[in-house]
Amino acid sequence: MKHLRFGVCIIVLISFIVFPLTAFSAATKDKIVIGASRPLSGPYASIGDAALKPIMALFQKEVNADGGIFMKEYGKKLPIEFLVYDDKSDTGTMTRLTEKLILEDKVDFLWPACGTSFIFAQAPIANKYGYVLLTGEGGATTIKDMLPSLPYLFITLSFSDWYQIPVWADLLAAKGAKTAYVTYIADLHGIEYSGIAGNEFSRVGIKVIGNKSIPPDLKDYSPIIKEAKAAKPDVFCAFMYPWMVLPATEQSIALGFNPKAWIGGPGANFGFYKATFGNAVEGVSFFGTANRKTSAEMKVLFDKIEGLVGPPSMDWWGQPLYWGMAQFWKQAVEKAGTTNQKVFRDVVATSHFNTILGDTWYNSKDFGGGGAFLAKECHPGEIGQYQKGEAEIVGGGKWPAAKITAPFVYPKPVWPKLAPAKPAPAKK
Repeated sequence: MKHLRFGVCIIVLISFIVFPLTAFSAATKDKIVIGASRPLSGPYASIGDAALKPIMALFQKEVNADGGIFMKEYGKKLPIEFLVYDDKSDTGTMTRLTEKLILEDKVDFLWPACGTSFIFAQAPIANKYGYVLLTGEGGATTIKDMLPSLPYLFITLSFSDWYQIPVWADLLAAKGAKTAYVTYIADLHGIEYSGIAGNEFSRVGIKVIGNKSIPPDLKDYSPIIKEAKAAKPDVFCAFMYPWMVLPATEQSIALGFNPKAWIGGPGANFGFYKATFGNAVEGVSFFGTANRKTSAEMKVLFDKIEGLVGPPSMDWWGQPLYWGMAQFWKQAVEKAGTTNQKVFRDVVATSHFNTILGDTWYNSKDFGGGGAFLAKECHPGEIGQYQKGEAEIVGGGKWPAAKITAPFVYPKPVWPKLAPAKPAPAKK
């Protein structure tokens, strides 16, 4: 009898030694923690609050209402929780917080910071520690050559030469535009966009007659707009952030600067732009991918976002892509079935999933099997324009008719002689 009891104890002990981690983790893992360093304050908050932040809130709400994400590793669905720190719109703070999330908090997954320069700063950190980073706000044409050495980086947003500016140039050329005046913020975003615009405008025969770099803390935009007005361009480009696009628009209205096309971004793509300027936005162009007319699924998405955060926090450029990214991310996590980042990374790099964007994938094979961009084929649109109070996705020329909701209007109407409307309050 003693021998029997001893044998049973040995078997139990061996079972605990062989299977402890699986049994313990399955019993104790009660949620998936997603870490993010975000601009909850500072100038970039105007972007983050009306771009990825509403998507994160809606995604968490819907995933958890469905019981969470099924994880094969734990044999059950787990709810998701975002652990978000305020980087105060500072890249140095963001990098420190990203390392804190990885090394101290040991989050299960990492979600992105906000802005092009922030992508450049965060990507090497994520790659160093082997954390998959699917980005939100921010482009990065110049990161293209680095993708083979950044296998954990996957860029989501459409941007500059990833088919935005080529489409913009084609639309303008088809309407007979001959000259352009370019203003841009003196950072990675502005340098990237102004450079690509110079190349693409030259390709279609549009001459750049002004190219002005602007510091991000500029207070008085009237000298810039006066100089642009004196040049009499057909097209005015404000490749800047919202806190710059808004005063550039205000001064264009005040000084009666009426080029045939006026594009501002990021900034004009957000609901708060129309809330600020009211009917004066008629004919203004922006970077945009979808609206409620794009598909029944897009209408549902935008209705949900508006109901959650209010019209000023709508984003006709990024939110369709970010929602597609979130849907892709969820399916990739479920397919991987684990929080193991290497396994998850390989799923992201090689899989196609159906999302609000249709067939959705990141084209890792085009970059030597390293990091990747969201495939151009996944973009539902590239350029938007306000027409009759609505944010339309415009096209013409070579751009596929199936991806537009209205023809491009050129020239735009002149600015009305009206005082700008006060912004509508956002829902909390």
